[in-house]
Amino acid sequence: MKGIRLRIHPVGWNIILGTLFSRMSVSMSIPFLSIYLTQVKGVSPALTGIIVSVSSLAGIVMSFYGGYLSDLFGRKIVMITSVFCWALVFVSFMFADSVLAFFVINALNGLCQSIFEPASRALLSDISKEENRLKMFNLRYTAINIGVVFGPLLGLRLGAAKTALPFLFAGFTYFLYGLSLVFSFRKFKLDENIRKENKTTIATAFNVTRKDKVFLITLLGVILSISGYAHFSTTLPQYFAAKIEDGVTIFSWLLALNAIVVLIVQYPIVNIMKKFPPIHSIILGNALISFSLLFFSLSANPFIWGSIVVFFTIGEVLIFSMVDMLVDEIAKPGFKGTYFGAAGFNRLGNVIGPWLGGILLSFFGVNGSFYMFLIIFITTASGIPVLFLAKKHLDKSGRLKVDVTESHRS
Repeated sequence: MKGIRLRIHPVGWNIILGTLFSRMSVSMSIPFLSIYLTQVKGVSPALTGIIVSVSSLAGIVMSFYGGYLSDLFGRKIVMITSVFCWALVFVSFMFADSVLAFFVINALNGLCQSIFEPASRALLSDISKEENRLKMFNLRYTAINIGVVFGPLLGLRLGAAKTALPFLFAGFTYFLYGLSLVFSFRKFKLDENIRKENKTTIATAFNVTRKDKVFLITLLGVILSISGYAHFSTTLPQYFAAKIEDGVTIFSWLLALNAIVVLIVQYPIVNIMKKFPPIHSIILGNALISFSLLFFSLSANPFIWGSIVVFFTIGEVLIFSMVDMLVDEIAKPGFKGTYFGAAGFNRLGNVIGPWLGGILLSFFGVNGSFYMFLIIFITTASGIPVLFLAKKHLDKSGRLKVDVTESHRS
């Protein structure tokens, strides 16, 4: 760890630690939102899917602008402003008492995330040497999953499926995160050699990504892959709760298992897959997630579900450990924040997943789960041929860099 610490800017550590605690607080609340809405507020599964997915829909609308704003005004001001607004949004969940209120507040949740996250990832790239960026992105991913190990269990203990109290904790955590960023930005100067992004117009930034065929095809494949992953925190908890008694408790343990497996397999997988272009990892991850979702319909045994979660999680790691690196390598000079922002359109998968899952669950019910998961499987797996097409264009473009030595990417 000492060698790693010496190569990471103090602001980078602030972002990584802030990510750990903020994601822990979010995983105490957001994963239980669908259960809370259906079982406490009496909202239908289809409408719950819409409420849950609106966060991603709002993020999609704003994600490009969020990344662009960080290029235009700088990472610091965008991150500080959005994180404090985010804190207020989570506190607002405590006072929501209608479908409309939850809809609006969750939309604002997605809005804040779409502004803060591209700026924070772009800043991590800015303050990292090229050979260390994969490690930085994966340290952030590790922090997310450490938080998710404990968050669901804490949320369960606080009665997250029956009360909105955990949202108050999330708001307080983001407020502290914001204060820590203010302190870090004042105390630690960023590397003076960091390249400043071009001050381009929004139209120019939009055209750069719109005309980038390689990026757009890749993005479509990632969207379809993430649509499958999104079912884990939206469709599956509703399915488990309706399928068996104590389904909420089982889901909490499966969430924790998911995060533990990530921590165990992440770095071995990264060490293997860093020898190949990132898109290879994403293709394999899509296949594992697709088949895992189909297998959930074949059993009602929690232990078998746990086994399936292990394979699902490996697929998740294969995708998410490489997405940021893929975007970083594809991004054109001067538009890194814009590309990370445009990559936020992959959250369309988080809209497709809950929306499709809610409709299928309402139509088929738990008794027709095989057909429900079969349709989900087909939708997710359709991303594989798209990703192969993207790989073909990436090979021709020569925009991906692959290092097979330990000294590069480690």
